[in-house]
Amino acid sequence: MRNVEIVSKAAVTATVDFDKLSEKELRRMAEAGHEVLNVHRVLAKTGDNVVGELLRDNGTFYEWDHYPPGDVYDSETHSQYYYHAHPFEERFDREHGHLHTFLRPKGMPKGIKPADVPGAKMPKDSNDKLSHLIAISMDSAGLPFRLFTTNRWVTGEVWYKADDVIAMLGYFEIDHTRPSWPVNRWITAFLQLYKPQISQLIRARDRFVQEWQLEHPGEDVYEDRNLEVTSIMDISVEGQIQAIGRALEKRNAA
Repeated sequence: MRNVEIVSKAAVTATVDFDKLSEKELRRMAEAGHEVLNVHRVLAKTGDNVVGELLRDNGTFYEWDHYPPGDVYDSETHSQYYYHAHPFEERFDREHGHLHTFLRPKGMPKGIKPADVPGAKMPKDSNDKLSHLIAISMDSAGLPFRLFTTNRWVTGEVWYKADDVIAMLGYFEIDHTRPSWPVNRWITAFLQLYKPQISQLIRARDRFVQEWQLEHPGEDVYEDRNLEVTSIMDISVEGQIQAIGRALEKRNAA
């Protein structure tokens, strides 16, 4: 299992005040929640789930390999994701594996540039300067239970400031059928359902990295193999949707 002490320090408690979100934001999140639950429902009717869809027809499941092979990439939105699993002893409790989500520069809002990080090496292809958005831990039933961010070396990403990564969240969309239309719709909606918490985690990521650097002067914090998980939060899809519903009911009653 990952370093429990470091993960504990990186843990973030959800502090979203749904009553302070705009009605537009709440309704967008409610629609996303409906989509997430609908995908769960449809897949469950045939005994399937999100993880099983990504592993289907790919033979033996190997730790570290990306599923599906070659990742899922939308060439119009430049959104990308893949699923994989660490060795059992390196996984979070309950975790079967996790999804990593990304956005490439051609899909980013205009004006966003990589952060000024000393010693950072940039890819030759400008569209390879991708940003990691969020990772989603999945349990053995193929359901999400945790969100987390990672250090740069983990995914080989290019580092962007928190505010810029948060600005990218609304641009993530997988709008095609392969390898699974239900999963592509699910992951697109999922990032919108949890946008407030993901934003918190991304900001916490930057704070944790900064604190780590102060505690380890002279080290390249972004390449420090002792720092893998930079923020983490447990989640409940049902709880999230209920909280959104209560906030909307208050608006309607006002």
